[in-house]
Amino acid sequence: MTFTITELRVTIRGTEILRGVDLDVQKGQVHGVAGESGSGKTMTGLAVLGLLPHGAVASGRVELAGRDLLGLPDKDLGRVRGNEIAMVFQDPATSLHPMLSVGRQLTEHMRSHLGLSRAEARERAAELLAKVRIPGPAEALTRYPHQFSGGMRQRIAIAVALACDPQVLIADEPTTALDVTVQAGILRLLRGLCDELGLAIMLITHDLGVMSAIADEVSVMRSGAVVESGPRDTVLRAPSHPYTRSLLEALP
Repeated sequence: MTFTITELRVTIRGTEILRGVDLDVQKGQVHGVAGESGSGKTMTGLAVLGLLPHGAVASGRVELAGRDLLGLPDKDLGRVRGNEIAMVFQDPATSLHPMLSVGRQLTEHMRSHLGLSRAEARERAAELLAKVRIPGPAEALTRYPHQFSGGMRQRIAIAVALACDPQVLIADEPTTALDVTVQAGILRLLRGLCDELGLAIMLITHDLGVMSAIADEVSVMRSGAVVESGPRDTVLRAPSHPYTRSLLEALP
């Protein structure tokens, strides 16, 4: 299974935000998308899921399992979103609902997409929490996001994204708000899930150090376009584009 983005363009009020983005994300691989703030990384992920801001218009092709997601009606795209493609956002404090228990947030879309009973969904939810290494998963289902640390909340957000066995996981700066030790644990978790489940992971980050630790392929974005793409070691050790070299030279 290949998840392919071809000539993706996004225009907002006459201004072109994405300028012909091309990406191939392979099954069982982590494809890192790097670039500074404003380069279009997050906008690319939002365009894939049909979550663009009001007034934005997307064109091009986003292909999964032979279907162009950009051409799907909203109802059909709603069945894909969270089911076949899921997204982990940068800050779990805002992506997780503060007034809903962890169990409710994990089971709600499982029951909707997978047709599971309440008991079946709860059992699967506990298994997912165990998979992302949340201690005492059965008890954790009854608790609320604010009762967990930042790193644990991000693990829960990953569990929510995995609830319906997606083929593609888009992780948008999933470690930015975490300290270095917790960040390393989240990266190991994502790499392990990719290898174990055969996920195609699109990892969005401004940190090339994160790329060197986890990515198989790397694409570098600048001003809404991909300026360089290739295997991790090739891009990070022998970059061909001046912008990529500048990003590497800016690392502390």
